[in-house]
Amino acid sequence: MRVNTALASLRRHPWWSALAVFALAIVALIALWDWNWFKGPIERQVQARTGRTFTIGGDLDVDLDWKTPTIRADAVHFGNATWSKEPTMASADRVEFEIEWRSLVFRREVHVPGLRLSRPQLHLEMGPGRVGNWKFGEPGEAQAEFRSLWIDDGQLRFLDGAQRTDITVDVHSERTHDDAAAPPVLVVGSGRWQGNAFKLDGRAESPLELRNTARPYRIDARASAGATHGHARGTLLDPLRLRDFDLRLALSGKDLADLYPLFGIATPTTPPYRLDGRFTREVTALGNVWHYDGFSGKVGDSDLGGNASIETGRKRPYLRARLTSRRLDFDDLAGFVGKAPQAGGGEATNPELAAQAARESARTRVLPDQPYELEKLRSMDADVRWTAHRINAPKLPLDDMDAHLLLENGLLRLQPLNFGVADGDIRSTIRMDAREAVIRTNADIAVRGLNLPKLLPTLQLARDSIGKVGGDVQIAGSGNSIAQMLGSSDGDVALGMGQGQISNLLMEWAGIDIAEALKFMVRGDRKIPIRCAFGDFSVDNGVMTARALAFDTSDTIIVGEGDINLRDETLNLKLRPRPKDRSLLSLRSPLLVGGTFKDPSFRPDYGRLGLRSALALALGNIAPPAALLATLELGPGEDSNCGGRYAK
Repeated sequence: MRVNTALASLRRHPWWSALAVFALAIVALIALWDWNWFKGPIERQVQARTGRTFTIGGDLDVDLDWKTPTIRADAVHFGNATWSKEPTMASADRVEFEIEWRSLVFRREVHVPGLRLSRPQLHLEMGPGRVGNWKFGEPGEAQAEFRSLWIDDGQLRFLDGAQRTDITVDVHSERTHDDAAAPPVLVVGSGRWQGNAFKLDGRAESPLELRNTARPYRIDARASAGATHGHARGTLLDPLRLRDFDLRLALSGKDLADLYPLFGIATPTTPPYRLDGRFTREVTALGNVWHYDGFSGKVGDSDLGGNASIETGRKRPYLRARLTSRRLDFDDLAGFVGKAPQAGGGEATNPELAAQAARESARTRVLPDQPYELEKLRSMDADVRWTAHRINAPKLPLDDMDAHLLLENGLLRLQPLNFGVADGDIRSTIRMDAREAVIRTNADIAVRGLNLPKLLPTLQLARDSIGKVGGDVQIAGSGNSIAQMLGSSDGDVALGMGQGQISNLLMEWAGIDIAEALKFMVRGDRKIPIRCAFGDFSVDNGVMTARALAFDTSDTIIVGEGDINLRDETLNLKLRPRPKDRSLLSLRSPLLVGGTFKDPSFRPDYGRLGLRSALALALGNIAPPAALLATLELGPGEDSNCGGRYAK
């Protein structure tokens, strides 16, 4: 009876009845609703748009709000490229974000006021064909706008097997006093970069600011790879494309050559360095030009400053630099010829160079035998000008330097390589062709106006001498080290000087004229005129043979013969003094110059000297005054022909 009454009531009020049923359905739906019903459709949509698997392994939940509902998804995983061994490219314990639904519905714009990531992990990897795993899907029409981001315990890994690079970086948002909507992030990471141990730590603005091209993006980061350290601080404009950034970049390390495996910049071996300058980037039609301008610092014991740039996008990187040193320690240039700078005595060095210096000190040879690395000479092009206003070289009378290095596809030219030496200069043009397995080298060297006393700064008797030395050297050789190049060289070497003056005491000692030397030591030294001096050598397969060798003064002429072997590093010269005056107690005999470059020997010809001594003793036993006859020189020497350019 009651059922019939209820049905009759529903028929009399159908709208109220329908509303009641709808209300009951809403209540039931709210009571039974589960947002996880949408996980499947969402996962399929993402996979269809990106071509990657996408799963929500935990709960999907929505907090409804009239303006900005909040969506939470737990245990989110986004698949990786099929070629990667790592199945997941990105994951997070929780992704929580707000969305403005009215902008989405009415204007089809995605506005996300807030995004929070809990323990996110991102795996970036360079794959076959140098294509990164972050390249996927088709770009969508709608671009999301994020206004705030918070990262809890994030981690980023970058892997590039071909470049031997594997870096893991921990990232988390920094808590600030002003509770900024987009707080800065702190990063700490380590791994390997180009096969070298790598570390990174720093602070940067929120990643959301990367897309704000109208506002500078500030960073302050320190990184190290092996013994190379960098500190970048400053601002980036349009950083996603690395355009228009303005950074101060400090670089330091134990050897500039360590930059080659890291960045492909080929430099000779150097002592420890530290540089600081402005780092910017320029985009050109060919690629990018990375500028390092206004830098200053030290390399070894030398100061170094200037501007440099590396142009990429070409077949080979192109280095352009203009360098200046106010004070250059000549020892720091040793790496250019394959030697190590001196160690000890406060000289700047590193353990590897110190060990190399110790090995070189133990060698019996002097010429550097460290081979040039052909791969480096062919890896880049360069145009480098280096000017040194003052050179510190205690054992060499060097004043300044002007060097212009040009390198193109393994062909290196030093044009010029000029040194101020002893108030004169040595001007060189050197060509090294490393395009084949063995380097072919040509050197053209002009010596002009070298001051004689400054050439012999440690010789007391030469300090008051006067004279200018000049000459020419043209040689060509083959080999991958300085020792091999000189040991195989052919050409000509000619050096000489014109009129001047020199200590007579020095000349008497050179001729072992005992009486004359004692006389000048008692009475005081005097200067004698130099008519000329010259040495003319032919060079054949590393052997310098004297064609003409003479030192002519008004008192004595010294003529020489013999050779200098650049292959064996041996000396074989005979110098014959011929006095132009008469002297008692003269034991004049040839002076033999022998030994090696490292251990030269200077001695009289004891055979001839002993014969004269024996004759003197024999005569002395008969009549003491007659003993002087054996050492009497009548001065048979004649003036040499000092014509030609060296006497002018």
